[in-house]
Amino acid sequence: MAVDWLCRDCLVHGSANAAPQRCPGCGSPRLRAHEELFALTTAHVDCDAFYASVEKRDDPSLRDKPLIIGGGVRGVVSTCCYIARQSGVRSAMPMFKARQLCPDAVIIKPNMAKYVEVSRQIRRHMDALTPLVEPLSIDEAFLDLSGTQALHKAPPALVLVRFARTIETEIGVTISVGLSHNKFLAKVASDLDKPRGFAVIGAAETLSFLAPQPISLIYGVGKVLAETLRKDGLVTIGQLQDEPPENLMRRYGEMGARLARLARGEDSRRISSDSEMKTVTSETTFNTDISSLETLSTELLHVTERLSERLKAKNIVGDTVTLKLKSAGFRLRTRARHLMIPTQLASVIYETGLSLLGREIDGTAFRLIGIGVSGIEPADGTDPADLLEPAVARKAAAERAMDRVRTRFGREAVVRGKLYGKRQAPPPLDIDDDQNEGKTR
Repeated sequence: MAVDWLCRDCLVHGSANAAPQRCPGCGSPRLRAHEELFALTTAHVDCDAFYASVEKRDDPSLRDKPLIIGGGVRGVVSTCCYIARQSGVRSAMPMFKARQLCPDAVIIKPNMAKYVEVSRQIRRHMDALTPLVEPLSIDEAFLDLSGTQALHKAPPALVLVRFARTIETEIGVTISVGLSHNKFLAKVASDLDKPRGFAVIGAAETLSFLAPQPISLIYGVGKVLAETLRKDGLVTIGQLQDEPPENLMRRYGEMGARLARLARGEDSRRISSDSEMKTVTSETTFNTDISSLETLSTELLHVTERLSERLKAKNIVGDTVTLKLKSAGFRLRTRARHLMIPTQLASVIYETGLSLLGREIDGTAFRLIGIGVSGIEPADGTDPADLLEPAVARKAAAERAMDRVRTRFGREAVVRGKLYGKRQAPPPLDIDDDQNEGKTR
C-alpha cells in the first residue's frame, strides 16, 4: 500500500511504496509519513508551553533558561517551558515546590493581556483555514478541515504543516498538531510528539494504537476510577476492547458505555465553531474588593449555585466552563476549561472554576467574579458527569437531594456550610446574564 509523506520544513510531499528517510527536496529528517495522511480531516492544535513561549519570544536572553510563569510564594505555576519540565516542574504545581525542584528558574508573572492578543492572532490564522474552529482554551482548538481541499488546493495535512510553519515564523511561538478521524483521537495525537509535533492516528490503526495504552489516556478517567478499574483487572485500553460493551455497562453504568466507545476510538462529536455556542452566566459584584482565595471561592460557589439552578430549570448542560474576574482597576480576566462530558452540576462547575481561580491568586484585588457555561445542549435526563468516579457520584446524589428539598420548601431550606454565613449577610449585586444566552461568544 502506498504511503503518503510530506516534509515539515520545505512542504515537499508525495506518495511512495516506502517513505524516504530524508526529504528529497531539502534533506530534512522532519518528515511525516502515513498511509492515511492526506485523507484525515480532524485536527487538534495545541500551543507548546504557550505563556513561556511568548515570554521567550519577547526576551531572547531567556531562550536557553528554565522559565516558570507564575508568582508569589503561595501561588501556583501557570505554565513552564520544557527546560523547567525536565526538573519536574508542572502546571498547577505550588510555586514553593517548583522553586525547590528548579532553583535556577527565571520566574515571570503572567501577562494575560499579551497572551490573549497572541491567541487572537493565532485564531485569525485558524479562521483562514476553516470556518469550523472550536476553541478549548486560550492556546488550543479543534479544526474540521473536511471540504477545504478545493479552497486551499492542498490536503488538510499539508495545510496544517503550512499553518504551523506560519505561526512559528510570523508569530514566534510553536504549536503541535494532532490529526485523526475524530476529536478524541486528534487530541490524543497532539500530545504524542511535543514540542513542534505533528502526529497522526489513522482509522485503520485505531484499535492497535489504543490497545497497549493505559486506561487513563481516556479523558474523564481520573485516579479513583482508574483504581476501581485496576482492582477489576482492567489496566490497558486493550482489556476494555476485549470486554463486551454490555458487560461494561452492567458494571459501570453509562460510564461503562462511554469506556466501551472510546476504547474502540469511537467519538461522534462534531466540531462546532464558537459562533454556534450559547452561553449561560452568573456573576456578582462585591461591596468591597477581594483578594483572598478563601473569600473569592465562597463567592464563586454562590454564583455557581445560581448558574446550576438555571441550567437545571432549562434542562440543559454545557461542556465549557468560563471563569470571569474583574480587578479593582477594571481589568478583565477570563479563563476557560473544556469538559469532556457536558454538565449542569454545581459541584462539577464549581471545582472546575476553583481550579481556574487558584491560578489567578497573585495579590490582585477583584471587584467582580462570574462563572459561565457554554457549548449548550439539551440534557438527556441525567448528568453523565456523576458517573465518572464514585466520589463525583456521591456529590451528585447529595446535590440532587438538595434540589428536591429546595423545590419543595424553597432555596433557603438547604444552605451549603461554606455559604451559611454569606446567606445571613446583605447580598452583593448578583447578575444572571439571560441576555447572553443564545448570543455568539
